Parts: sequence; C-alpha cells; structure tokens
Amino acid sequence: MDWNLKKNEWLKKNRKIGFEEVALALVEAGILDIIDNPSNDFPDQKVFVIKVNKYIYYVPFVEDEEKIFLKTIIPSRKAMKKYLSKL
Repeated sequence: MDWNLKKNEWLKKNRKIGFEEVALALVEAGILDIIDNPSNDFPDQKVFVIKVNKYIYYVPFVEDEEKIFLKTIIPSRKAMKKYLSKL
C-alpha cells in the first residue's frame, strides 16, 4: 500500500486523519464495501468504504500488479447513514 506523503500531511492537518489510520483499519477492522468511483473523471479508481473512529470514510484508490495507491480520504455523512444502519 502506498500514498503521497504531502497529501497525507494535508489530510492530517485538515481532516484529522491520515493514510496510516486507513491502512490499519483496512487490516484490523476490514472493509465495509468496495465501490466504483462515482465520479466519471476517475473511471480507473475504486473506493474503499471503511470505518475509523466511529466514522465512515470513502478512500479512493488505484491498483496495479504491485500495489494499491490510496488517493485521498473523504468523510461521508451519506455513507454514515447507509453503512452504520447495517452494522
């Protein structure tokens, strides 16, 4: 798993979550869902839906034969309603 270090610092500063927490959640808590990126601008991306610290996040990623590259972390109230009702 890989990510952009500058983006990670920005996320920590502005969204109070980093890719390290996402990677840990993917290993420990698992993935709630994997969906196609709803944006037509990124047809090659998939999106992890994960729970970290009682909140649901979308984490867009691209995957090749060697690694998964995490793009960003997006908190989602919409996903909270959809996925927490199933837990």
